[in-house]
Amino acid sequence: MSGAMRSSKTATDAKLTDLFLDMLAAEQGAGDNTLDAYRRDLTDFSEFLGRKGQNFAGAGTDELRDYLADLDTRGFKSSSVARRLSAMRHLFRFLLNERIRSDDPAAILSGPKRGRGLPKVLSIADVDRMLTRAKELSEAENASPQQRLRAMRLYCLLEVLYATGLRVSELVALPLSASRRDARMIVVRGKGNKERLVPLNEASRQAMADYLAAMEALKPEKKKNAVASKWLFPSFGESGHLTRQHFARDLKELAAASGLAPRLVSPHVLRHAFASHLLHNGADLRIVQTLLGHTDISTTQIYTHVVEERLKSLVRDLHPLAEK
Repeated sequence: MSGAMRSSKTATDAKLTDLFLDMLAAEQGAGDNTLDAYRRDLTDFSEFLGRKGQNFAGAGTDELRDYLADLDTRGFKSSSVARRLSAMRHLFRFLLNERIRSDDPAAILSGPKRGRGLPKVLSIADVDRMLTRAKELSEAENASPQQRLRAMRLYCLLEVLYATGLRVSELVALPLSASRRDARMIVVRGKGNKERLVPLNEASRQAMADYLAAMEALKPEKKKNAVASKWLFPSFGESGHLTRQHFARDLKELAAASGLAPRLVSPHVLRHAFASHLLHNGADLRIVQTLLGHTDISTTQIYTHVVEERLKSLVRDLHPLAEK
């Protein structure tokens, strides 16, 4: 950073936030969702400091403690408070490194105690019910062509998600090239712009082929030879592809139609189901880590309870001295 910027002790909180996020994007490869979350958290923190007549450049440890207490008063969960504290720590470490501050007021703060919750998981039977219902809707004879196409898209999304365990942001942004008939693996661009290979099963490849054929059949004749969208799941929105929110809403509607509680179903829950069901059937934790795109094995270890239960059942059922 330039000397002029290092001497800018009076920069506004908004400007410092922009500089901090630029650093995260450039040096750590932070994605848009991560940057948006940091911006929301730091904007809320800045507004609190503003009411106290303070800002990022001058706030002390006491003001930071007051903010954490305010979050508790507002009913924030311990996990949310811990995330806000993490954002503050990263921000003040950045300001210290850039010599915008000469101290780090967040260094001695301790976060709320919290246990790591187990992910919500659907059973194999639950997922099968959703897949079956989605397939039925995609084949409904009394539906209009547009309704059938939407149903086929949802069935395709569900098959691909359960087959791969992709993050929802990775799923909706899949390129059209992922649907090649001979594709046994797809290249996924995940967090930090890192790429990984993820295998496809026959059901997901067939669902993609059927969905694309239906989409092509619905094109007006004059657009048959037009340049195709680069996205597998195109949209008319600014992103060019289906949004995460749209898919989440469709998924909850499907859950209700399948006899499941919509509040228990989300794209992330299906990602957890993918991982848990693999581990339950004997997959190695390191393999699941790679498939999920986790950089650190500790992130994947939230699923160790599945491995432990499987090991207990193996000993119970297969040990020669186990009680029958």
